[in-house]
Amino acid sequence: MNAPTSAARTAEERLAALRREIDPVTLEVVRHRLQGIADEMQLTQVNASFSSAVKEAADAAASLFLPDGTVLAQSASIPFHLGTLIPAVGHVLRRFPRETMREGDIYFLNDPYHGGSHTPDIVIAMPIFHRGGMIGISASVSHHNDLGGMVPGSLPPNATEIFQEGLRVPPQLYQRDGALNETLRDILMLNVRTPETLEGDINGQIGACHIGARRLRELAEEHGTEGLVRLSAGLIAYAEARTRAELARIPEGTWRAEDFLDNDGVELDKRVRIAVAVTIKDGTMHVDYTGTSPQTKGPINAVPSAAQAAAYFAVRCIGDPTIPSNGGCFRPVRLTLPEGSLVNPRPPAPVNARTGTVKRLSTTILSALRPALPDRLTAPWAALTLVCRYIGTTDAGERFVVGDHFVGGAGAGLDRDGVDVIATDMGNTWSLPVETIELEAPVRVRENAIRPDSGGAGRHRGGNGLVREFEVLSAEMQFVHRGERHFEPARGVEGGQDGARSRTTIIRTDGSTEDVPSKAMLRLKRGDRVRIETAAGAGWGDPALRDPAAIAADIEAGKVSAEAAARLYGQRGSG
Repeated sequence: MNAPTSAARTAEERLAALRREIDPVTLEVVRHRLQGIADEMQLTQVNASFSSAVKEAADAAASLFLPDGTVLAQSASIPFHLGTLIPAVGHVLRRFPRETMREGDIYFLNDPYHGGSHTPDIVIAMPIFHRGGMIGISASVSHHNDLGGMVPGSLPPNATEIFQEGLRVPPQLYQRDGALNETLRDILMLNVRTPETLEGDINGQIGACHIGARRLRELAEEHGTEGLVRLSAGLIAYAEARTRAELARIPEGTWRAEDFLDNDGVELDKRVRIAVAVTIKDGTMHVDYTGTSPQTKGPINAVPSAAQAAAYFAVRCIGDPTIPSNGGCFRPVRLTLPEGSLVNPRPPAPVNARTGTVKRLSTTILSALRPALPDRLTAPWAALTLVCRYIGTTDAGERFVVGDHFVGGAGAGLDRDGVDVIATDMGNTWSLPVETIELEAPVRVRENAIRPDSGGAGRHRGGNGLVREFEVLSAEMQFVHRGERHFEPARGVEGGQDGARSRTTIIRTDGSTEDVPSKAMLRLKRGDRVRIETAAGAGWGDPALRDPAAIAADIEAGKVSAEAAARLYGQRGSG
């Protein structure tokens, strides 16, 4: 084992000093209380929402912040949302300094170029006061059903400027002194296709922020305002010291990796490069995106808040999961985001399809670090969320805009197989239940299953992807398809094989078939079927070393066919 570096010794000394300064029992109790508050906030907005995107898919997150904008606690929800909430609250504070805030204020924003991530994600923030002083900020973010723009659902895969992606609102006062900003509300409701759903979901977010405020005031009442300030500062310092100690244990150096996105949704034959150089030094992590493709014509660009979220997620992945998740974890992280690039576009670049980009940013960072942490990081995940929208009018004349998310497989670990069909990395939204899809959109789901033979073969197998096939029941329907991994698979590690690529096919009523590009707006008619097969995780280790019992179990479970087992693993798997 390498001798401890000076950075590692400094970090350990700081940790020891913190443990002497603050009662560790009290600190741990308060840490879990704060975590519980953030989780209750997120659960509140999920339970109170109107849209299936939140109430079924849980596409929402919540956090508590200190008055200066330092994140104090995060819900166990979507890392992407949690990461982008940090700069969003920062933008609110720049527009409305804390000394101008009043008890009962509610702030609203969704503009990606003012702290948001894409227009359907609305941030609601509320200052929290106790005994006349401001003690924190509660904030929530939810993905909303529609924010206007050229396509219902506000996710046009072929957008070429942000103005096509819906209404943009920089940080604004939504409520003051109990009075709603009726002008802002009227503008919002006039510009969206589902105003009742939008207002209901916003109210759910406001309710979540009220829960956060109430619970934090209760904590302040128990420990006193000064006591809460002291404990909060201690928790953040503790998380920072532990994160720096974790980073200091990694060999110092610079590691590089690259990956390629299928296309930008407009130039369909042009691959888009992600390049990262990760430098570990003196207990810090610097992520440099120099070499990444210039900003694209299509909407896969990621604003800086999104690229930052990917780096924050990565540092949490390589650290001890018992470290409190707060702003202290992120202080050792620095980024270089070249202006005019995929990760720092100039407005009015479109950004609505940034999900696939950010997921691959995070996995590329981890791929770069894999040589430095060979005994801790898995093979690459599928790292995609196929975002779909069913749009149209039923035969009864009712308008529908229904969204769903499909995921792929996890990469194999050093001692276990990857998990089949699971949300990984930056997003962990749920797929809608079949019953919900069929209730809200005129479709019949004909198949919904694990995609056999898709996980990368290896000593440990990559997780399989998903196969879902649905049939259109209305006269006509628009279908938004925004996916990834149709060209570049998750690459195998240590002799493991690549995971399968994504594939989507339309089967028309006349029996003809059409391959669907990863990003497309489709016109479907009654009787057409769409078959979606998502990408899978990569394998780890030589397939020849796989346990025969594991091969037999895969065959019995239908995860690997006997034919594929014979081909990939030899005759041991054929029967």
